[in-house]
Amino acid sequence: MTVSSVQPTRQADRLYHDLLAPPETMDVRKRVRQVAEDVVAPAARRIADGDERVDGFPRDVFDRLAAAGLFRLPFRAEVGGDGLSHPVAATAVAIEELAYCSSSIAAVFDVHCILAGNALAHGTDAQQQTWLSRVADGSMVGAFATTEPEASSDLSPQAVRTVAERTDQGWILNGRKRWISNSPAADFIVTLARTGDRLSLFIVDTTLPGVRVGEPDQKMGNRGQLTADVCYDDVRLGDETLLGGVEGHGLRHALATLTLGRIGIAAAGVGMAQAAFDHAVAHLSQRHAFGRPIAANQHWQFLMADRATEIENARTLYLKAALRRDAGELFPEPEAAMAKHYATRLSVDLARDAVQAFGGLGFARELSADGTAGPVEAIYRDSKIGEIYEGTNEIQKWIIARNIFGKEITG
Repeated sequence: MTVSSVQPTRQADRLYHDLLAPPETMDVRKRVRQVAEDVVAPAARRIADGDERVDGFPRDVFDRLAAAGLFRLPFRAEVGGDGLSHPVAATAVAIEELAYCSSSIAAVFDVHCILAGNALAHGTDAQQQTWLSRVADGSMVGAFATTEPEASSDLSPQAVRTVAERTDQGWILNGRKRWISNSPAADFIVTLARTGDRLSLFIVDTTLPGVRVGEPDQKMGNRGQLTADVCYDDVRLGDETLLGGVEGHGLRHALATLTLGRIGIAAAGVGMAQAAFDHAVAHLSQRHAFGRPIAANQHWQFLMADRATEIENARTLYLKAALRRDAGELFPEPEAAMAKHYATRLSVDLARDAVQAFGGLGFARELSADGTAGPVEAIYRDSKIGEIYEGTNEIQKWIIARNIFGKEITG
């Protein structure tokens, strides 16, 4: 029997009842979903199957998201944002809707808005007017650099090797950052560096002498989310580039930014999980074996019942963490850690389930006989990174354990 070409129904519209999100956030979800279907979905396969060094940054999609005003969602009206009352919740549901169509585009949005943009929100008024306003309108691409070849989860001053030394004219920056998303297209990179025995953040214009962005890495998935090494060789920075104008606040601001990023990654995990679930439900309902739908088998009924419950839990977790952040809690733990590790693990599990449900077509990128596209293999490739970046899921469990037992026991 041939594979059905019917597009999957959005099962969340029937199964999920949102009693947490404010009406404003629900309106954002509808708006972003329409943009995602019109702009992202048509480009999703091209991006998922692309080669980072050949196809490059998905500028056409980025520019259309900017034109649709999506980059304004997280920010205050004073810097050109939408000035929403619940910007974190709005940003999170936007990422879920984008990830439903393309994990790569959701990640580009996350890095541009949540990481680079949120870091700039800790800046001075002048820094926000100069840089953050251009993040909001999409006229610049932002990146955020903490990870190094020997420092990722450990961002202590002892581990960070990128150093900024004070001079009479400002600072001289030297070091190397790794896995820096958006960097091949970035106009600026908010960079964590050691200043003496503390850490500080700097806004680094990528056109400055001494800034070198390497070739994009070639990855298993998330191919539209370009990553590369960034090298700083005697880069001269003025005092106005020190984020917030105060030395030594970099670690706190970086950790607050990464905590917010975990909410975004959780939302992306939910988006991918929901997409895999919807594809699997449609296929199991319509594909017949032994004279009946595959979904008539109790194995699939019980498995998908479990997965529907888990999607419900994952979405509720990230929304709760987002609403706590909107209420002013800079570190909404343990919900942010719970949401990140639960949702990203779920996306991997559901992607694997969907591949199994589709059988051979689940494993295929394209069926040569008739050009049928494999509906879920890109989700399978893309989902894994969610368990790794923005703090590995092992780190998230450690954060949760600290909330249970206390730092005195867990360290």
